[in-house]
Amino acid sequence: MKDLLHLTRRDLLQISVASMAGTVWLDRLYAQQPDSVTKGLIPLNRFPRMMQEYLGEKVAEAARTSIARLAALKTREEAEEHVKQTRGRIADCFGPFPERTPLNPRVTRVIDRETYKIENVIFESRPGFFVSANLYIPKSRKLPMPGVVGSCGHSANGKAAEAYQSFAQGLARQGYVVLIFDPIGQGERFQNLDDNDKSKVGAGVLEHLLCGNQQFLYGDFLGSWHAWDTIRALDYLLTRDEVDPKHVGITGNSGGGTMTMWLCGVESRWTMAASSCAVTTFRRNFDNELPTDTEQMPPLALKHGLDHGDFLSAMAPKPVMIIAAEKDFFDVRGSIETYQRLKPLWRLLGAEQNLQLFIGPNEHGYTQPNREAMYGFFNGQTNIAQGKTEPTITIEKDDTLLCTPKGQVAHIGSLTVQSFTSVAVKSLAAERGELDAAIVQKRVASLIPPLPATPPDSQILRTLSNRSYPRKSFVTYAIETEPYVRAILSRIENTSPLSRPAQREGKVVLYVSHQSSDVELREEQLIKDLLADEPNVEFYALDVRGCGDSQPNTAGTNMFLQPYGSDYFYAVHSLMLGHSLPAQKAFDILRVIDWLKSYGRTEVHLVARGWGTIPATLAAVVSNDVSQVTLKNALTSWTSVAETEHYTWPLSSFVHSVLKSFDLPDCYRALQTKKLKSIEPWSPTQSLAERR
Repeated sequence: MKDLLHLTRRDLLQISVASMAGTVWLDRLYAQQPDSVTKGLIPLNRFPRMMQEYLGEKVAEAARTSIARLAALKTREEAEEHVKQTRGRIADCFGPFPERTPLNPRVTRVIDRETYKIENVIFESRPGFFVSANLYIPKSRKLPMPGVVGSCGHSANGKAAEAYQSFAQGLARQGYVVLIFDPIGQGERFQNLDDNDKSKVGAGVLEHLLCGNQQFLYGDFLGSWHAWDTIRALDYLLTRDEVDPKHVGITGNSGGGTMTMWLCGVESRWTMAASSCAVTTFRRNFDNELPTDTEQMPPLALKHGLDHGDFLSAMAPKPVMIIAAEKDFFDVRGSIETYQRLKPLWRLLGAEQNLQLFIGPNEHGYTQPNREAMYGFFNGQTNIAQGKTEPTITIEKDDTLLCTPKGQVAHIGSLTVQSFTSVAVKSLAAERGELDAAIVQKRVASLIPPLPATPPDSQILRTLSNRSYPRKSFVTYAIETEPYVRAILSRIENTSPLSRPAQREGKVVLYVSHQSSDVELREEQLIKDLLADEPNVEFYALDVRGCGDSQPNTAGTNMFLQPYGSDYFYAVHSLMLGHSLPAQKAFDILRVIDWLKSYGRTEVHLVARGWGTIPATLAAVVSNDVSQVTLKNALTSWTSVAETEHYTWPLSSFVHSVLKSFDLPDCYRALQTKKLKSIEPWSPTQSLAERR
């Protein structure tokens, strides 16, 4: 596993993808090229950076908020108040943690080495939710000794990965008691086991996405689960007589470095922290088009103006080290910026020396230079008489460090994250009951941004050559639903196109695409049937933000529909900003309806397919101008997604915490008065594979 720790995130994703070959989830998540490509018509994509530019400004605004708060601090009292308020904002992102329950720890094996021993430990961070860990205990040392919790990055073998064994051993050989544990979806804690005890979906990233994305539906956050595991690891560490509670630190690398950041903000018992290859800024990651996992993207963080440095500042004035790598894919410029912005805060609190920055010369990973920087920093806090050079390390075989007989906690009865999710959403469904239409309309309306009083402006896009649409001619409008955002609307007709719609009253059909109105105008049978049934109807096809003509080409090549791709990238940033893409897309539809109304069209037959059915459903529930609704391949319910292990619907189709308020069937019942027609509904496991 040594080389794995030095690969890029794209390399890691490809490794995970390779391990998923043939699995249902991957097969259905990856897009198939539309038939139009083979016919020589490449799908239109004239606004491929629209989402990057729109959300980029939002992320930059959040960064400016964080910078301004820090810059405004002038006194010690203001600095102390800032730390207090920052902790409150962070708590809102991570939500309330569960109550502490018995850890029920047990040691399953002891490995005896010359200067230390390793206890293989299992404890329960939640009832029935097992955590596998290795406890490194130095020998022949004066008690008590300083303790450290080690947080692993994205290694398939978790705590047994070479770099993580190395820092645990390195600290133990110098006199620290170290507890290092497997994160969810790694090591002995796969959540989706196949018959060979491998992950069905891929260790790390893809397991995190699968179980983490669906948690958003009922308002949970996988990062809170990782953080709670770490807090309970600290709880266990502090039960040991060998550990000095006056000296307890946390360190980790990559995803573990991110967890170290989060833990600085949510746990107050640490006396020191060192985060490696993680601390930069949200803006640098966004501008560099670098996705990170679900647990690394706290909901509401950007809404609250939080940045990486704010999580560290919540620990001020205690000792914190930012460890970066010159050749990392995490932008080292952000590491430097964070350090420079935080330094005055520590200075105001009288402990400027407690904040340090180290930039190693290597690639991403807890490499030896970075580990040695951490040793020196921790030694300076604990007064352990050791140098900065790493002691000789002897890497153990993975099997030696296993805590379970068969290498997976599932085999000893551990519950999974998804089992907790299923229980939670069943409970919420029982609490909600069957909602009446007025309540549903009110709750849906609360999600959608307020509509301006005036209709939106629009561009008339340059006419293109024939696209083989089912009517003779077409004209396309880019409708400005909000700054930086264009909804792309095409009118097809049998007469010569006009520059704008004629001013008259009448009915229109507004079709919201699944992925591309350009493709679907040629290929979708529903459109052909609608035109045949109403040959004289005025027909429009719409791509809302981030779809079709504005499908992002960012975050890599052909990454839009991949689990770690641009569709996920913008959906998760929307959640961090306190929004959800379905509600914003519904806003686009409502603004387009306002635009149509400005030309006299006051009766709308709203039609949608696939992914487009979710924003169309939300818009139809709140709009008095929608008189008829037709949905093809609409999702049966969000609850069914949350209860399904291998769902295929993307995060961009999920509304944060929605199941606390309503579900899609509530909306469908409310739309019965608008002659709702549902054609071939899709289950949670239907989405891309059936996309034709």
